[in-house]
Amino acid sequence: MSEKPASLAKLGTIMQISYVPDDYDAALDYWTQKMGAGPFFHTEKVEVENVKYRGEPSDIQFSMAIGYWGDVQVELIRPNNDAPSMFKDWREKGLQGVQHLCLVVDDLDHARALTEEAGGEVIQEVSLPGGVGGAFYADYGGGPGTIIEYLQIPQAGLDGFAAMRQMHLDWDGQTNPVIGKE
Repeated sequence: MSEKPASLAKLGTIMQISYVPDDYDAALDYWTQKMGAGPFFHTEKVEVENVKYRGEPSDIQFSMAIGYWGDVQVELIRPNNDAPSMFKDWREKGLQGVQHLCLVVDDLDHARALTEEAGGEVIQEVSLPGGVGGAFYADYGGGPGTIIEYLQIPQAGLDGFAAMRQMHLDWDGQTNPVIGKE
């Protein structure tokens, strides 16, 4: 067996499952009402910089909702423009289900080097505002739902995720299922 998959597996633990649903609001209802995930934190305009899709600059605009389902973070994404992106492509192809999984890594450059060694293709990349981190999305050729996001964020971001998870654990399952969305 090759060493490359083991090296990739050691980069981190899957902490997020991400979807790009056809109906964002229906997906929020499904996850909060049927699955008991939440509360979700909605951001209408996600701030990212230096976006590249397949190596070319892109002015992607999208909304996002993040909530917890036990220890797993669930992310819902809604593209808000026609700029080239993996989110737009997903919807145009009519794909459903898991779009990507996310790992938090300590060193994005190291993760990228291992991705390239393993034959993965970086299809999208973003920087967080102020240069405090970023992410890239890699396709290893496994088909829909097998894209991996590698995310590097500061401790404050990790603390925010921990606070969201704690809110989920303390949540009554009914009050304010989606925070930040009118």
